[in-house]
Amino acid sequence: MEIAKNKEKVQEYRERAKALVAQMTLEEKVGQTLNWAPAVDRLGIKAYNWWNEALHGVARAGVATVFPQSIGLAATFDEDFIEEVADAISTEGRAKFNMQQEYNDTDIYKGLTFWSPNVNIFRDPRWGRGHETFGEDPYLTSRMGVRFVEGIQGHDENYLKAAACAKHFAVHSGPEDIRHSFNAVASKQDMAETYLPAFKACVQEAGVEAVMGAYNRTNGEPCCGSKTLLQDILRDEWGFTGHVTSDCWAIKDFHEGHHVTETPVESVSMAMNNGCDLNCGNLFHYLKQAVEEGMVKESRLDEALVNLFTTRMKLGVFDEKGKNPYDKIAYTEVDTKAHQELNRKAAEKCIVLLKNENNTLPLDKKSIKTLGVIGPNANNRRALVGNYEGTASRYWTILEGIQEYLGDDVRVLASEGCHLCHKKSQGLGQEDDRISEVKGVCANSDVIIACLGLDSGLEGEEGDQGNEYASGDKPNLELPGLQQHVLETICSFGKPVILVLLSGSALAVNWADEHVPAILQGWYPGAQGGRAIADVIFGEKNPEGKLPVTFYRSTEELPEFTDYSMKGRTYRYMKSEALYPFGYGLSYTDFAYSEVKLSLGEDGEIKDGAEVSGAELAAGKAFVVTATVTNTGKMAGGETVQVYVKTDLEGAPNYQLKGIKKLFLAPGESADVKIDLAREALGAFDVNGEFVVGGDVKIYVGGQAPDARSAKLTGKKVMEFNLTIK
Repeated sequence: MEIAKNKEKVQEYRERAKALVAQMTLEEKVGQTLNWAPAVDRLGIKAYNWWNEALHGVARAGVATVFPQSIGLAATFDEDFIEEVADAISTEGRAKFNMQQEYNDTDIYKGLTFWSPNVNIFRDPRWGRGHETFGEDPYLTSRMGVRFVEGIQGHDENYLKAAACAKHFAVHSGPEDIRHSFNAVASKQDMAETYLPAFKACVQEAGVEAVMGAYNRTNGEPCCGSKTLLQDILRDEWGFTGHVTSDCWAIKDFHEGHHVTETPVESVSMAMNNGCDLNCGNLFHYLKQAVEEGMVKESRLDEALVNLFTTRMKLGVFDEKGKNPYDKIAYTEVDTKAHQELNRKAAEKCIVLLKNENNTLPLDKKSIKTLGVIGPNANNRRALVGNYEGTASRYWTILEGIQEYLGDDVRVLASEGCHLCHKKSQGLGQEDDRISEVKGVCANSDVIIACLGLDSGLEGEEGDQGNEYASGDKPNLELPGLQQHVLETICSFGKPVILVLLSGSALAVNWADEHVPAILQGWYPGAQGGRAIADVIFGEKNPEGKLPVTFYRSTEELPEFTDYSMKGRTYRYMKSEALYPFGYGLSYTDFAYSEVKLSLGEDGEIKDGAEVSGAELAAGKAFVVTATVTNTGKMAGGETVQVYVKTDLEGAPNYQLKGIKKLFLAPGESADVKIDLAREALGAFDVNGEFVVGGDVKIYVGGQAPDARSAKLTGKKVMEFNLTIK
């Protein structure tokens, strides 16, 4: 029994924490509620900084393995694999922590409380922080979030390997530039159907140790001081027993941005009284005054400290060194060859093949004498890593990966093509100052690889140094700067062109879809990204990624960015046809489905059009989807079996992902797959946020979503079952 579910052991820690808190003065207690908690030498309490990051690798504290950004990991659709990645991250986190403790280094980014994962829903492609998330779908986000948390926290029965944190609770997805004053208005239906499920899964399934509030208000309440979110839902309804932290300096927004309080003392009182235990920032210094003036009961402060010290005790930092099995993880476990290989595998698995006309890919290097690599992301390290990143000991850009792969066998010509977003590359140059070089490379190349897109200087968090526009949000979905012009110039030479997009979000590459024969979406693929992309381009690896977000044709089809209603957003509610749909991704091989069946528990097969008793579902029986999947092509590859459910209940989504299973098959190999669909997968939430099951239900099974665009792009249709639930 792992510590997250070991109630007896956790209670033991809580009793120890209570005894410790009982010995503290008010001033000492207040100090422990700040993220840079000071030492209390007389009680044997070491200084501890709660703020650390591990979104896709241990961040901001020196060398660590830099894995693909979260949105790329989501594109793997592989639950088992993301836990493997998270386990490697926490191994490095422990290794670095053990070394830092040896040298009494308790600085920021040196603790074991990782403020990851970000399980907000990527509801609008303009949001700059969307690449920190697992995409637009609540089910996929839940599955990836749960397994990421489990990988970070480990499976020891007495100790946490590290503490994960589900953030930002709740309903946070832009705009970035007004997040300190913005009120996100979300209906009960959207809260229950979209914004809360991933947090609930992290709390109830994974036992996540911490939850972080968001900057914004949700339905009028600042999230870091929301009774509805932090008490009614998180503690009372879901039974959360960990600790709650504010986002950084979010509590001062109560009076400075949201104007729901007038003074710092009122703000800290609101946060503490409604369940926020820890302040990332310095405002909780005012808690001493708040307690002395009777605005916060000292018993509530004690409760917060018990929550916090219990976490530290779960991490084993109050126990004798060596008692905790994770104390044995040596610093040499950081950036190992095994982790570098895992990182390369992650980068390969996240790549999505969006288009491959006439089997343009994979390329055969034996048929190429000169290869052109053009674009601002060809040699851009920043486009490998995204944000909240660590420092890799070595990076492979796309250009470097291709050069390494081809060696001396093929001549590689390179050009930046243009600046990522500005009109010229050199300050004293004329506009479009690299276009002659683009033409020269194209004229002398047999094949051209165009490397375009974004980096974390263009999309990211408000306040990040280097965000070029819109406070990190995107103003539109177009390729920025002169990139479209460069792409059209490349294509005008009539040579085979492969477009590689590096971005953390969807881009409206409509022209490319019509004119470029092969397109790869590489996300921010991590330090090994260039090698992985070379492997896929030249057929050493088969692309297996699926889109965790919808690629729209333009922003014009989207509701206002500030509108938090889900109507018209994401594959679940959109009315227009996508450029590239959620769940879509091509392969170099082909997969066939046979013997696709649906049964209810052990009762045997249910035929299409059958009626099912809701009472059986309420009693715990689950539908079971079974199928045989065969690799009918000539190359080994990965296939994501996807199960979607559509109900005719009023206001329900178009259809929703409710089951995934990743398979890896050699040519000619078959495998049987089984996916359970519990009652929770078969209904929808009504306008009051109440879950309802009943009426006509459709269940879809295949390697893609059940939309017409996916069918057109793949030439395949999914299997459909029709049921009536009484």
